[in-house]
Amino acid sequence: MGLTKARKAAADKLKKELYSLEEASGLIKEVNCTKFDSSVDLHIRLGVDPRKADQAIRGTVTLPHGTGKTKTVLVLCTPDKEEEAKAAGADFVGLDEYVTKIEKGWTDVDVIVATPSVMPKIGRLGRVLGPRNLMPNPKTGTVTPNVGAAVTDVKGGKIAFKVDKAGIIHASIGRVSFDPVKIKENSEELIGTIMRMKPSSAKGTYLKSLAMVSTMSPSIKVDTKSVSA
Repeated sequence: MGLTKARKAAADKLKKELYSLEEASGLIKEVNCTKFDSSVDLHIRLGVDPRKADQAIRGTVTLPHGTGKTKTVLVLCTPDKEEEAKAAGADFVGLDEYVTKIEKGWTDVDVIVATPSVMPKIGRLGRVLGPRNLMPNPKTGTVTPNVGAAVTDVKGGKIAFKVDKAGIIHASIGRVSFDPVKIKENSEELIGTIMRMKPSSAKGTYLKSLAMVSTMSPSIKVDTKSVSA
């Protein structure tokens, strides 16, 4: 399949093999091929073995400028926590009715927060939620008694990330409409968090490669030396 004229024109703007993070944050607007406000993603390849428990990098980070997307949040909790969740801005709040809906395949949310007390009841939803990365998990702060704070964090730009089987972390860090400075600062926050999580058992180069890309547009390869410090 041949490249579209817009995609070819965008690719022609990439004159170098590697760009600094600052350069990529500005260039991402110029190589964008879509007419809508595309997502800007980072693909970070790490020198880890995800099969080893201590190298299966996973965590959360609150981006200083958010992701540019309003996330839909479901809170699964007991009645005494419902008002707290609603006051924090949760889009859906409840338990049994949503457990039933999810069992039937409903997953029209971006994040699910749950209190520890209801986890035994929703554990069987793993087969539906797991493949979609929606299963609440203490490591990502989505299993907590403080549901109000969790919802506020998610709405305020908190994202979860984890390394895949190939040792790569894929994460959205903004939109092409963002100012380049905001894209750069969001990127630095994510990369810095991941760098601080380097496991002692990981040998060799930890940050192997880094690329920035917007939806349906060419990838910009970023020089890891411009961010590893």
